[in-house]
Amino acid sequence: MPHDQPLTGPLSGLKIVDLTAVLMGPSATQMLADLGADVIKVETGAGDATRKIGPQGDAGMGPVYLASNRNKRSIVLDLGQPSGREAFLRLVKDADVLTTNVRPDGMKRLRLTYKDVAEVNDRIVYVSMVGFSQRGRYARSPAFDDLIQAATALPWAVAANTDDEPHYVPVNIADRSVGLYAFGIVLAALYSRNQTGKGQQVDVPMFETMVPYVLGDHLYGQKFLPPQGDFGYPRLLAKARQPYRTKDAWVCCAIYHDHHWKAFLEVVGMGHLWGTDPRLTTMTTRTAHSEELNAFVRDQLVLRTTAQWQEALAAADVPVFPMNTFESLLEDPHLRDIGFFSEVDHPHVGKIREMAVPSEWHGTPASNYRAPPLLGEQSAEILREVGYSESQIDQMLQDGITRQPPSGPGGRG
Repeated sequence: MPHDQPLTGPLSGLKIVDLTAVLMGPSATQMLADLGADVIKVETGAGDATRKIGPQGDAGMGPVYLASNRNKRSIVLDLGQPSGREAFLRLVKDADVLTTNVRPDGMKRLRLTYKDVAEVNDRIVYVSMVGFSQRGRYARSPAFDDLIQAATALPWAVAANTDDEPHYVPVNIADRSVGLYAFGIVLAALYSRNQTGKGQQVDVPMFETMVPYVLGDHLYGQKFLPPQGDFGYPRLLAKARQPYRTKDAWVCCAIYHDHHWKAFLEVVGMGHLWGTDPRLTTMTTRTAHSEELNAFVRDQLVLRTTAQWQEALAAADVPVFPMNTFESLLEDPHLRDIGFFSEVDHPHVGKIREMAVPSEWHGTPASNYRAPPLLGEQSAEILREVGYSESQIDQMLQDGITRQPPSGPGGRG
């Protein structure tokens, strides 16, 4: 889809000026762009740091960048220069949303706080994604996914589950989870504006967003005052809670409710244990004996192949699924059925693999695809939209206020 063609979908017509970089912010704004919003990615001359990660990083088109920046347009602006700041204010003058993960002190130095921006657009929703609430002692601390994982005890929980040293969850779980939360915050703030007619600033802190993710499960007995038990949901922390080895691979099964346990025991020829083993009586007793019961299941599942367990357990209505690897996930038959993965010709990178928008809209479908842009690919195009003449754009290029690719689409070479 050409970048000058309007996007379709439930958010079509929404203008978002995106001053975020790396992963948390870009993942949130890509969700908005996927649903039709016009997301203008404002970058420094160096570009988003993720452009440099992995294959094609030297060209500024690395896979981490590509994964979170489709359906956007890119403009380079030097916000430290008066003319760069002026261009930015022109951009936000008719925008619905400004997203930023520049530290608040940085936005203050640039004179682009909510108060500054509201002077030109008092209806704007100003979403500031920060590491920590600005009311506490960590307010000025840096925040990266690893740091937030550590701050919220995730590596400790992994170690408690495995008897190993602490390890980070091998996914950028804080960035992606908080990005999803920020996506919802943007929509809630827009709804509020529709009710009141006024914009506002909303801060989205990573630390405080992730604490309930972790303690929602693991506050456990400490939820009560006075405490009625220790921290930690035993079922989740059981060391034997893991994918189960079969004769030929690995399988996961969720033997959770009473009928699951009764059915599983019948499948393994131990139906007599139901009603006689006190550990199995209730959800409470099963939770208290999670370690032993997981070990029991493990000892049974190693006796048959994954395919045999899938057939037997599915027939007994026991939730079961084989464990994928990265490679087998790409070949997953269900994902193939729905065309989840597609090959796309990126005009500057060649063929790339894309993943579908997971939501399926029946009334206002979003069937958009704009390739993730080169650094500054639409700089001239966007500047024209906010009233700059060709001679003014030439001067801004010459002065380093903006830039575009050597023969960049959206402008002149």
